[in-house]
Amino acid sequence: MPDRLSRKPSISSAGTPAPAQRADARNNRARLLRAAREAYALDGTTVPSSAIARRAGLGAATLYRHFPTRDALISAAFSEQLGRCVATVDEALEDDDPWRGLRTVLVEVCRMQAEDRGFSAAFIAEFPDAPGLRRERARAEAGLARLVRRAKDAGQLREDFDSSDITLLLLANNGVLRDSPAASMAASRRLLAYFLQSCRPTENGTPLPAPAPLRLDDLYRAPGRTG
Repeated sequence: MPDRLSRKPSISSAGTPAPAQRADARNNRARLLRAAREAYALDGTTVPSSAIARRAGLGAATLYRHFPTRDALISAAFSEQLGRCVATVDEALEDDDPWRGLRTVLVEVCRMQAEDRGFSAAFIAEFPDAPGLRRERARAEAGLARLVRRAKDAGQLREDFDSSDITLLLLANNGVLRDSPAASMAASRRLLAYFLQSCRPTENGTPLPAPAPLRLDDLYRAPGRTG
């Protein structure tokens, strides 16, 4: 009698999935992460994992094989974007020109935000079970504060500028994003140009009102949400 075709997954001699299986797993993981970023960008990180699995066209069991917990999925979805932000800040701190370093960060961050609607959540999302990502975000925020201080000390940034003004910029930039990528980028660039012009010190400029008590976390919180 001919041997029946096995229905068991193909396993290599080393006990690991065959290349075709590994490719399928990588593809499923990528689909889940893409669906998660899209869903979080639209509705925040409270979106149920089951909804993300459906958005990816996969079953819940597949999602949980890759990401056993909701926090694991959130962390994986946002780690790349957060890493890009941190790297941008680190590079700016090495620039000998404080204003150029700060401006470079703001240009790059606004560009990433205009290109990716999930950026705001990525940069400031809550990572309850990911201390490494929380540390990276804290490092980025501390780096931004250092960039502001350096530019002020060099006389290149108005003295009443506050680090919370960067949060104001990102809130405003998020608000001008449109469905059209080209329109989003054009609006973002114009808004940033206005912002940067207003940041430069002037001899007889009108003092700004007191800064708002904002942190990057406020980009994540929905209006009316506290704590």
